[in-house]
Amino acid sequence: MERIEGTGEDAASGAADNGTAGTGAGAGGPGRGPGRRSGARPPSALASFAYTAADEEKRRGVRRMKTTATGLLLLVALVYVLATWAKNEGVDGWPGFVAAAAEAGMVGALADWFAVTALFKRPLGLPIPHTAIIPTKKDQLGASLGSFVGENFLSGEVVRDRIHSLAIGGRLGSWLAEPAHADRVTAELSTALRGALTVLRDSDVQAVVGEAITRRANAAEVGPGLGKMLEKIVADGGHRKVVDLVCVRAHDWLVEHGDSVMDAVQGGAPGWTPRFVDKRVGERVYKELLRFVTEMRDMPGHPARSSIDTFLTDFAADLQTDEETRARVERLKSEILGRGEVQDVIASAWSSVRQMMITAAEDERSELRLRARASLMSLGARLATDGRLQAKLEGWLEDAAVYVVTTYRAEITSLISDTVAGWDADQTSKKIEAHIGRDLQFIRINGTVVGALAGLAIYAVSWAFGA
Repeated sequence: MERIEGTGEDAASGAADNGTAGTGAGAGGPGRGPGRRSGARPPSALASFAYTAADEEKRRGVRRMKTTATGLLLLVALVYVLATWAKNEGVDGWPGFVAAAAEAGMVGALADWFAVTALFKRPLGLPIPHTAIIPTKKDQLGASLGSFVGENFLSGEVVRDRIHSLAIGGRLGSWLAEPAHADRVTAELSTALRGALTVLRDSDVQAVVGEAITRRANAAEVGPGLGKMLEKIVADGGHRKVVDLVCVRAHDWLVEHGDSVMDAVQGGAPGWTPRFVDKRVGERVYKELLRFVTEMRDMPGHPARSSIDTFLTDFAADLQTDEETRARVERLKSEILGRGEVQDVIASAWSSVRQMMITAAEDERSELRLRARASLMSLGARLATDGRLQAKLEGWLEDAAVYVVTTYRAEITSLISDTVAGWDADQTSKKIEAHIGRDLQFIRINGTVVGALAGLAIYAVSWAFGA
């Protein structure tokens, strides 16, 4: 009896140090089956399923239950010995009943001890087939568990029915409609936005933004669009304020720089003309030019203004229909985009946008966060009451979940099988026994009691029929 219980305790004290414990009779014995990995093992495999102090505490409870079960076995053995002795001494009646019950109790206790022990090790260290099930069949059990989960939990029908029963749309809508919850989501989104903007490298984003803008601008012809815009501006008279501004600025400049204008005219005169003639011509040109600009400034109906309208109208039409004009505009566009200064401006735009977004995300009262909060609450209110929107959202979620489980089912189930395969066989046996060992020892106790009752019943029936 001591030998029987001793092998049960070996797994708790350290299967790796005892050749008869754990998974076999020796280091090279039959117990070192397919479940045991003899080669190098990644550190994470053991660390993820380590035998902890809490497990050891549970193991102490298992030991106490083992002691109880073994004590009961010893008790019925003692009862059997005493009852048999009494029967051999000539005592009639009860010794036979008691001996039969005790004998059957011992058989039941030994059978259940063998069954419980065979889960974790070789009973008595003997290479009995189909024993040490957990250490030797660990990988197969992991694969079977993965297949079971894949077939019964990761099927499209099960996932779809489960998500549909949760009524996520209505519950999410009611939750988002609460101001406190909307504030919480807004704060989390702001934190995520700040984190993303902080992680992104400005140089990378600037290169992407610059390349995207340049590629988009080069791909789209701007001439027709500019022509339509200019045509509408002229039709609405929007250009007249610009003409007014130009006339005012030109008049003021001529007034302020009259001498410069006259000097320029005199400097362009032929060398053989007298100087006083050049001066009179310069003064005359300046006065006429000033008069012309003044009239344009003060007369909305000035003929020059009409000429400008006609020119802009014709130019707008050419931008839309004239191939040569459109080609010239495209060449000008390419030249402008190709200049380093323009590329620097495009790239630097990201820095301004990034800083603006970070500032808005950090400020609880910013327009960005207020609008985000209002949008979330509005969405929540609609989700809580709009059945069609709820059905649409739930349909999206169901389709997405079904796609994931059907597409990646093998990867998900392999996570279970691969994880179990990476566990150490001895550690796995000890850990599982620590968690379910008490219940298994109750099986031994129940086997002793049920066996004794069964033996007593069989003996009583045999005695009643005179067997």
